[in-house]
Amino acid sequence: MRTGPFHLFLLLVGCVAGLAAIAPVHEPMAAEAGPQENYGRTPREYLPYNRFTEPYKRFFMVPNEYRGYGRSLPEPERVESVRIGFLGPITKTVSVATGGVSHEEPLGHKMLQGAQLAIEQANAKNGFRGSGIPYELMVRNDNGLWGASGSEIIHLAYRDNVWAILGTIDGANSHIAIRVALKIEIPMMNTGDTDPTFIETAIPWVFRCITDDRQMCYLLADYVFKKLKLTRVAALRANNRYGRIGIGEFRDAATRLGHPFIAELNYQVGDRDFAPQLERIQAVDPEVLITYGDAAESALILKQMRAMGMSQWLIGSDRMVSAEFLSSAGKEEERVAAPCPYNPRSDDPGYLKFKRDFTERFGEEPESFAAHAYDGMNMTIEAIEKAGLNRAKIRDALAEVKTYRGVTGVKEFDVVLNNISPPYLAVLKDGQFLFHSRDEVLK
Repeated sequence: MRTGPFHLFLLLVGCVAGLAAIAPVHEPMAAEAGPQENYGRTPREYLPYNRFTEPYKRFFMVPNEYRGYGRSLPEPERVESVRIGFLGPITKTVSVATGGVSHEEPLGHKMLQGAQLAIEQANAKNGFRGSGIPYELMVRNDNGLWGASGSEIIHLAYRDNVWAILGTIDGANSHIAIRVALKIEIPMMNTGDTDPTFIETAIPWVFRCITDDRQMCYLLADYVFKKLKLTRVAALRANNRYGRIGIGEFRDAATRLGHPFIAELNYQVGDRDFAPQLERIQAVDPEVLITYGDAAESALILKQMRAMGMSQWLIGSDRMVSAEFLSSAGKEEERVAAPCPYNPRSDDPGYLKFKRDFTERFGEEPESFAAHAYDGMNMTIEAIEKAGLNRAKIRDALAEVKTYRGVTGVKEFDVVLNNISPPYLAVLKDGQFLFHSRDEVLK
């Protein structure tokens, strides 16, 4: 299907301007699906109002179903390739978060590499269903502007004629992209956005294979309040959606345990001097400082803390678990911890093979965004192999997955198609992160 620029513009305007009007109708799935205990596998002590009353209504407890048109569409008689879309930040441009240049391109490039490797390996097995028809990755840049993100989804669906889309990372852009995907009715696999609210749009075309900030903040709260038995927490986060939304579950958990933040300050993405905020935080004498932002700023916060004589624990987001952070943190640095959605030191044979293949292909070791993109692309390819060339049936095949063993471990999906697998805790020691499961953390 092809369409002109004016039609693309009208479709995009309809998608973005009518967000409130396009939410799908929710209806329970067949009884055999069964109810889940609570949304997001939230520990009881972190549930809102759990000490006072039981909720009269629980949300996100039944599957997101698609009851519309599309499954009866015939497959194309002949295709030269089976196209899958990629949307991620790979080219520097203007950022909504900073008002200047964008900042997530290093993460986007890793995500692209993981997706490319999965496509190449599928083609080495003779492509789509062994027919010799190759899989083809159609790459579009997520440039940090809401309208542009939606426009790229339209281009992938109608100009590139893809069967599914993998992407993206930025929380705000992802929210726009999936609403356009809903309007178009095309499956979208997310492998990089850890925003807990991403899946709460209740869009039946959306899947996420990376553990979100909800699960990672529960682990951080367990470590700080149950393992370390500390209570005085201050926060210094990025002044963007990632920092604001990502830290939210930890803030809520702390409050529900009776330990609300004693201070919460923010900084602009790209800042290099954090002395004004750290001086105010130092004055209230916290036991722990939590930061939520990119690796570069998190490392600078750590260095400036220590230079000021602040020896408190620094805990942060999964983006701290990176070579960029380690190169700046210092080999002797300790009392640092962050969650990680998988175990990069796993000795699982499948993961080790992926690590070798990735390093041979790209000349560097993979990290979280590459590994999860590899898993997400393989899940998408397997759904296409099973369902054939029909977007609604590809969506159904993905929705049937309850557990999936990938290179990032065993993924568990709840009824709203979100990955609720437990993360690992990365604790810095002797210049490297050591990874611990939740059971090990609470032992």
